[in-house]
Amino acid sequence: MSVALENVVVLDLTTEFWSSFSAALLGDFGANVIRLETRPTPPKQCHRDDADASDAAWNYNAELIHRNKRSVSLNLEQELGRKLLRELIAKADVIVTDWPLDWLAEHKLDYASVVTQKSDILYARASGFGPKGADKDLPAIDELAAARTGMMPILPQPGQPPVYTGAGEMHTSVMLAFGVVTALLHRQATGEGQEIDVSLFAGNMYGAALDIQAFLAMGGERFLHPVSRLDAGNPMSGTLYPSSDGRWVTLTMPDTDRWWPALAESVGLDPNDERFNSHEKRCDVNRIELMHLFEGLFQKHPGSHWRQVFMEKQMSADVIERFDYPASDPQVLRNRYILELEHPSYGAIKTLGFPVFMSESPARLDRTAPCCGQHSEEILNDLLGYTEDEIERFAVQGAFALR
Repeated sequence: MSVALENVVVLDLTTEFWSSFSAALLGDFGANVIRLETRPTPPKQCHRDDADASDAAWNYNAELIHRNKRSVSLNLEQELGRKLLRELIAKADVIVTDWPLDWLAEHKLDYASVVTQKSDILYARASGFGPKGADKDLPAIDELAAARTGMMPILPQPGQPPVYTGAGEMHTSVMLAFGVVTALLHRQATGEGQEIDVSLFAGNMYGAALDIQAFLAMGGERFLHPVSRLDAGNPMSGTLYPSSDGRWVTLTMPDTDRWWPALAESVGLDPNDERFNSHEKRCDVNRIELMHLFEGLFQKHPGSHWRQVFMEKQMSADVIERFDYPASDPQVLRNRYILELEHPSYGAIKTLGFPVFMSESPARLDRTAPCCGQHSEEILNDLLGYTEDEIERFAVQGAFALR
């Protein structure tokens, strides 16, 4: 089978999880992604608590965000290292970076400098708050971007502190990869390169698109504050009820006339009960009474019982699971959303797979995450054409960053 991004060369100049993952998505579909490790090292913008990762037998974050990449290490403190980097840029189609603007400019790796070396370069920058405005130089930290979207205060139950989901990074990763692919199509048609900017602020806003668009259309207080789960307008849609084992049942049945007979029968109510025998009665007149009934009835059985009932009756409802459920779900493995593989260093492992299915040019895992500078010699040979003797001389002269 073919690969969708064959012959596309991507230079990965990233340090953060989400932007590095964006480059990995391009590699999943066949791009030749070259991760650049440098001396001096650009400053990280976000310092995560990686205590959990250090407890694992393998660096699971790196395995995800650097898969399908090769690594080259260059010493930018030497002219030879800078020369080799310029030659790599001349061979590249795309640069993906989240390095701070001032550091990029100091080392002539900002867009204004790079475009003078290669006019049709696609320069994809992962920013915090966008390419324009007073906040364009603020650090790209997801928590700060999420704090501005308006979503965090409405997620918890009333009286509880705002909730940070961490989902904005993943929205932004995909948008950044999408921006690169779109720009590649534009360059194919016109020959033009360009700068691409995708920010965590925009990614978080589009993660909350349904609510923000509703507020833009209607305004009002209802979108500014959390709503109690027992205050929902429809007891059968967007509502949560606890089961006997502490798991939560979620109902998604906005058309209550369609679903009411099966749901009522499942929980032990009479479908013809005069209190609830119309949509208006269920969602208006006797809404609170029905919600309290559901609250007690769903607690009579564990989550596994309700999942079986929902499956048998093909109902629009499910049980909210923890991470252990998708980790062993046959549907997940069948669609390659999680991969089981034999790692050359760590043995049998599971890792996130591919969220996009393509029948003719599917994503694939060609290589696990590289060590720092693992492919320096290989890249200089097959991409730049240097011989083994020349590369050995470069190493002696200190062109490569220390590993």
